[in-house]
Amino acid sequence: MTARTRLSQAAVEERRQTVLRYVADHGETRIDDLARHFDVSLMTMHRDLDDLSGRHLLRKERGRAVAFPALTMETATRFRENSALAAKNALCAAVADRIRPGSTVLMEDSTTLFPLVPALARMDQVHVVTNSVGLAQRLGSAPGVSVTLLGGHYRGDFNSCTGPTVTRALSRIRADLALMSATAVLEGRLFHPVNDYVEVKLAMVGSAEQALLLVDHSKFGKTATYAYGTVADYHAVITDTGTPDAELAAIRDLGVPVETVETVETAEPEESSP
Repeated sequence: MTARTRLSQAAVEERRQTVLRYVADHGETRIDDLARHFDVSLMTMHRDLDDLSGRHLLRKERGRAVAFPALTMETATRFRENSALAAKNALCAAVADRIRPGSTVLMEDSTTLFPLVPALARMDQVHVVTNSVGLAQRLGSAPGVSVTLLGGHYRGDFNSCTGPTVTRALSRIRADLALMSATAVLEGRLFHPVNDYVEVKLAMVGSAEQALLLVDHSKFGKTATYAYGTVADYHAVITDTGTPDAELAAIRDLGVPVETVETVETAEPEESSP
């Protein structure tokens, strides 16, 4: 009898994120259609949807999976945290050695920066300034890291703060490095769906000696409501090898160095005993 293949938890999560994207693209989908599309049993699909619904990533209704509104999915931290995780890990690994002891580092609320936390936690005498409650919580117990949380108008979906209080505080700070990301990039132009976050991004870039833009391939070729400059405002762009060549060429045409990193999957499917 052939042993059944049992997926690792990482592979299960990857499938669930793919299911989530599929439902988001279609608005709503019958559960039996999802099971057929992903070639899994109806029971497995119900487990996947129960998990996603329990994390408030979609709604599971009678016989259907229903997506949240597009803007909510584009912005809310709970949707972004587990997307393109392998790429985010690679981007953060590429910049970790650029953070020096004794430096002040600005970090925005982007979930792209979350995988940098373990490397930061091992450093000494680093001062992190952020508007992200999530990053502050993750770094709060690191003995060598001092954290300043920029308070202002708290936005629950982002788990972070915006507003004049944040931008005024940034105007009084001079940091060594700003680590940033972007919701959407098209031909070197940057976009975000919420204007309050545009103001924070601009203030952070203006308060740092050097700014690096970490953006995975899924963000390219897209726009959002508010444009806020170009990649030329940054000293370098770090992305992964999945980014389209045309987008890389547009960045280089603006005179900005581009570093591409390989994405490495950290978990493989494993087999159960016969």
